[in-house]
Amino acid sequence: MEATFVIDKGVGVVTVTGPLTAAGVDSFREQFGGWWQNASELRNVVMDLGGVEFLDSAGLGALIALLKRVTERGGDLKIARLQKKARMVFEITRAYEVFDILDSVEEAVKACG
Repeated sequence: MEATFVIDKGVGVVTVTGPLTAAGVDSFREQFGGWWQNASELRNVVMDLGGVEFLDSAGLGALIALLKRVTERGGDLKIARLQKKARMVFEITRAYEVFDILDSVEEAVKACG
C-alpha cells in the first residue's frame, strides 16, 4: 500500500494504491496523521481509492478513523473511484451510508466546496 498526499483547490486529496488491509493500515494512519497535522488549514479530504482493488475490515476501520479526524476539524471526507471488490465491503457493511462515494476525484473535490 502506498499513499500520496496533495492539495487541490483547498481540498486534501489522498491517493491510495495497493491493498488497504491489516498489513498496511498502521503505516497508512501514521502517514495520514503526519500530513493532516502539517496541513492544519485543511478541512475537507478526498480519498482516491481507484488504485485499491481490495480492502478488508482493518482498511475500512482506518477510513472510519480518518473520517472521525476530519469531521472533528469541521470538515468532510469523500471517497472517489471506489473499485468493485472494495465496493463490496462497503455494501456488506453498509459503510456507504457513512461515506459519500463519488465516481471521480473531480466530482468529490467539487462536492467538498
